[in-house]
Amino acid sequence: MHTIDWAIVIGVVSFFIIMAWFTNRFTKSVADFMAANRCAGRYVLAVGYGISSLGAITVIAEFQKYYKAGFTAVWWTFMSAVGVLVAVTGWVIYRYRQTRVFTLGQFFEIRYSKRFRIFAGILGFLAGIINFGIFPSVGSRFFIYFCGLPTHVSIFGITISTFALVMFVLLAVSLFFTFAGGQISVIVTDFLQGLFCNIIFIVILIILFMQFSWSDIITGLKMAPIHQSRINPFDTSAIPDFNMWYFLIGVFMMFYAVLAWQGQQGYFCSAKDAHEQQMAAILSNWRLVALGLLLLLLSISAFVVLHNPKYAPVATKVQATLNTIGDKQIKEQLRVPLVLVNILPKGIIGLFCAVMLAAFISTHDTYFHTWGTIFIQDVILPFRKTPFSPKMHLFLLRLSILGVAIFVFCWSLLFRQTQDIFMYFQISGAIFISGIGAVIIGGLYWKRGTTAGAWCSLIVGAITSATGLTLIHIHNITPFHNPILAYIGSRTGAVLSFWTAVISIILYVVVSLLTCKEPFNLDRMLHRGKYAIKEEGQPAKLPVTGWRAILGTEEFTFWDKVISVSVVVWSFGWFGVFVAGVIYHMIYGISEYWWEHFWKYYTWICLIVGSGVTIWFAIGGLRDLKEMFRLLAIGKRNIEDNGMVIDHHSRGEDIAVEGNNNDT
Repeated sequence: MHTIDWAIVIGVVSFFIIMAWFTNRFTKSVADFMAANRCAGRYVLAVGYGISSLGAITVIAEFQKYYKAGFTAVWWTFMSAVGVLVAVTGWVIYRYRQTRVFTLGQFFEIRYSKRFRIFAGILGFLAGIINFGIFPSVGSRFFIYFCGLPTHVSIFGITISTFALVMFVLLAVSLFFTFAGGQISVIVTDFLQGLFCNIIFIVILIILFMQFSWSDIITGLKMAPIHQSRINPFDTSAIPDFNMWYFLIGVFMMFYAVLAWQGQQGYFCSAKDAHEQQMAAILSNWRLVALGLLLLLLSISAFVVLHNPKYAPVATKVQATLNTIGDKQIKEQLRVPLVLVNILPKGIIGLFCAVMLAAFISTHDTYFHTWGTIFIQDVILPFRKTPFSPKMHLFLLRLSILGVAIFVFCWSLLFRQTQDIFMYFQISGAIFISGIGAVIIGGLYWKRGTTAGAWCSLIVGAITSATGLTLIHIHNITPFHNPILAYIGSRTGAVLSFWTAVISIILYVVVSLLTCKEPFNLDRMLHRGKYAIKEEGQPAKLPVTGWRAILGTEEFTFWDKVISVSVVVWSFGWFGVFVAGVIYHMIYGISEYWWEHFWKYYTWICLIVGSGVTIWFAIGGLRDLKEMFRLLAIGKRNIEDNGMVIDHHSRGEDIAVEGNNNDT
């Protein structure tokens, strides 16, 4: 890090802090703090959600994956076209927004029961903060090594760990962003950080294309061990963790776990209406083009530097630093960043550091908001018979958010990580996701789903996943001798989460069929038909379902349909390449020469498309941001819009249980 690099980082962070403070004037109610008063447009949501789900830890996790698997990881992700179908058809996303709830727990109380809401809220909260617990440590270590900071510093004669100090400062800045204006501040600053990152992604990609010749890249990748090819996806049998089965399970979870993970739950309820929420999900697929290419090429560049003899001097310098790190997982997390700080030019180092800092803040402020609000809304609020005053409600939300920050700081200081980041994510998230996926899908789409089925699915899923997490953690430290325990402990988080999900689905369906006495009124919960809310401009007809939904509903404008179809064509085009490649390989085999040229063309196509998408999203996002500020300035606030659920049956009204969050 040179002077110009530090100046870039300080300037960028200062701008974002000013914008966070500016949003404070718009936060006047619980609905503002929780859901930006439902004023966000599609581009602001797509860009903001994208950077909030990226995070410094996710960047480093992607580095681990692509360093180990190279281009072959991209090949298997071509199967993820199902993820596009989820977005285009509005699977789960559309109906969830129709419920007008603030949190997943509020939906559970409407659909199942108050007790289930509380239990799910507690379980989701605990799984969330455990999953969140390693975020600060991974990000802080990156900045220490990337910026060349000492391991300890002396303040007033007291020696303090730089790791703890850096983590404290980063968490404090992120906490300020959340406190400043709640979800309004989160969305606005995340969008601006995402816009900044998208532009810098393209700049860094161009630098990499100028710095490495394709022949040098191929030479380095060919140095991979036998059956661990970084080029040929059909020669990867010896690659641990990130193999074909990992990506197949990922495809399944794209369908099963939509909205199950509430890390960005504020984004799920902040759109102007359900259609805008759906369009944001569709647009998010385009946002991934430049990002995916950048993370791939940065990881591959690091592998090439460490394996191509041409870059031996840099490799020796990096390896010397890595040799000073005793922990295997920390060493793997820092390998790519240490290479990057030695190959990127002055100024670009500062830009990349600023990108990582923006990614760190955007994820942490979003997660602070999520887990802090979930604790109040789904654990504390259901016990209340009368609502808090708006002032007290906002105070408690901020206090809960502070508690989350303190917990993750302590967890990061004490927890020893023994798995790759993505594997830790898989199994810690599975404590909640594996059982809750069936509960969400069944609750939104199946009128015979019951509370008993939901209880069985969630409890068994949580117990199975927690047991698996414990056994894996123990086995990685002290291997089991018992063959059964050793087998379970040696499985990856992805495999265990998959089988837990399968068990939970079976339990939900079987128990619901055995206990269903009366079908649930989905129209009433989703505000459809005679229960529709006219102010949201909901269509008179029910949305089309199944494959017809790809072409959109009557809410889709001409350009909405163009965007939707373009995403489908792009994703299924690569899926078609994947299918053709698999068939051709099985019949004739594919040479290394062919793969080398295929990946060359793939990178150029993604660079061109990603550049165009960056410009497109910048224009659309700035327009949406202006409109969002206008709506927040003139919008009416409803103090009853606070997330409490009222049983109108007890008052003899012709409405079922629904959220007390209507604007009418």
